Amino acid sequence: MNFNFSKYPVLDLVQNPIELRKLSEDDLIKLCDELRQFLLNSISKSSGHFASGLGTVELTIALHYIYNTPFDYLIWDIGHQAYPHKVITGRKERIYSIRKKGGLHPFPCRDESEYDVLSVGHSSTSISAGLGLAIAAERENLGRHTVCVIGDGAITAGMAFEAINHAGYIKPNLLIILNDNKMSISENVGALNAYSTCISKPKYFSLKSDNKDISVNYFYRKKFIKYLNKNVKNKKSLSLFSQLGFSYIGPVNGHNMGELLLVLKNIRNMRKGPNFLHVITKKGCGYKPAENDPIKWHAVPKFNLDQKDSSYLIDSKKINNTTYSSIFGDWICQVAANDKKIIGITPAMREGSGMSEFSKKYPKQYFDVAIAEQHAVTFAAGLAIAGYKPIVAIYSTFLQRAYDQVIHDIAIQKLSVLFVVDRGGIVGEDGQTHQGAFDLSYLRCIPNIIIMTPSNAKECQLMLYTGYSYQDGPSVVRYPKGPADLSDEIIDDVKSLSPIPLSKGVIKREGRCIAILNFGALLKSAYDVALKLNATLVDMRFVKPLDKKLIRYVVKHHKFLVTLEENVILGGAGSGVNEYLMRNKFLTPVLNIGFPDSFIPQGSRLEILADLGLDSIGIYNKIIDWAC
Repeated sequence: MNFNFSKYPVLDLVQNPIELRKLSEDDLIKLCDELRQFLLNSISKSSGHFASGLGTVELTIALHYIYNTPFDYLIWDIGHQAYPHKVITGRKERIYSIRKKGGLHPFPCRDESEYDVLSVGHSSTSISAGLGLAIAAERENLGRHTVCVIGDGAITAGMAFEAINHAGYIKPNLLIILNDNKMSISENVGALNAYSTCISKPKYFSLKSDNKDISVNYFYRKKFIKYLNKNVKNKKSLSLFSQLGFSYIGPVNGHNMGELLLVLKNIRNMRKGPNFLHVITKKGCGYKPAENDPIKWHAVPKFNLDQKDSSYLIDSKKINNTTYSSIFGDWICQVAANDKKIIGITPAMREGSGMSEFSKKYPKQYFDVAIAEQHAVTFAAGLAIAGYKPIVAIYSTFLQRAYDQVIHDIAIQKLSVLFVVDRGGIVGEDGQTHQGAFDLSYLRCIPNIIIMTPSNAKECQLMLYTGYSYQDGPSVVRYPKGPADLSDEIIDDVKSLSPIPLSKGVIKREGRCIAILNFGALLKSAYDVALKLNATLVDMRFVKPLDKKLIRYVVKHHKFLVTLEENVILGGAGSGVNEYLMRNKFLTPVLNIGFPDSFIPQGSRLEILADLGLDSIGIYNKIIDWAC
């Protein structure tokens, strides 16, 4: 995709921040307008994360203008907000390829640019890494600055506050910028959000600082300080971060270039130590549909830039609207209608996990705990102890962050918590940080847990009900992103559901010589392969406990076994089959098919499955090459 950069004369001059810093401050205003329009034109034609980057245009330009990047460290948390950063750090000609196979990484990535100091994808890591870099910079004694930009959603995570607590104690030369737009992917929740909302209301929208030199000598905001002294009874509440050892500055208008430059210049030149700059931005700034509906415009497919609302975003996804996430959303609403003990929990993934309707219909049974996966799991433990039925809806890669809590607070105590693990397997465009490659491996080794992998929509319903009914410990229903197989008719009435027998698999097709043991949503591809090979196909259903009787049956009647899963081979479901065969001295050869021992880059789900040999053609070829 080629862009006519003559439409963007100032942006055309900026190939990197060194050239950016040659511009006059007046030119920076023009650059902001051009960069925002360039993002609108490019992402509308290519798809990608959208609203967050529109809100950080001025902040990005100001940071690279004032700080000597890449010598000075600039760290972006998560990276949804970093598209402007990619554009002005030498990647504008390739921005159309972002999130595509072989294209730009969806988030900052150290392998891609020297300006990407930290590879990111999950939230709340910037301050911890920035603190380490700041300590190293002080030891180098080269005058290097360290800046971390974190959103008001990401700062709700415990890891961010652990880092702030540490930094406030050891007092390095570190600047934390809170990009406060009142949003993560969904609306932010929690007491911290209420705190930031209070201090950024319009009547407070001016500068306050714990450092008198900044607040008076540099910015002459005596009237505002006088207003605070007169009208705010608990002034310390406005300085939460000062009590943690930081000099607090803000709130500052994140779309006022002059104010940003003045503030950043003076922070850079002020006394050393930890500083906290509170910047107010608007998600989707400059494009009214995104400003009005930042949730739907967080990440978008290709669209017509003249579109006046968000309706097309819904219509464009109606090719198959029955996703595993939507099946879960429908199921939990039906169950909650008859069971007030059901409690749905999500760590800031309401829309992605399919819980939007549930949150509206049953608000007293729904809890968004913000970006706090560890808390989500142990919170569920407390509810389970009290006799409730907690259901934790969480992405595969986000559950990794609460691994100790799953073991220590749930499994050891045999608490009945249902984990609905979304995005298990190939996620696609978000790349290696989001591929659900490891959950079967890291969960399978935990005692007292059952793990189910639905192969289609109906199986997902049955397994959800099985986990909900299970009272002897935690259970997991794990499925991928995207459309569910509708080959079996969905059950409309939850009252017609019943638990499936624990550890019982199902033979889907009888064949000869080769038996394919499938775990999860690749069953349709496996069925095509079984037809070509005249092989037996088994839907194992359970990763743990395995159907040992069924395994013994297929070993007895077949020469070769093949296991198939959307997970790394190492330690996965196939490894469980291997362990059982070796323990019982079966000598039947086994081919394990799954993910390789490497991180999987971005691309569409179909592209990646084909590249990994996990589509029907690839599975067939792997079996033929091995068996013959």
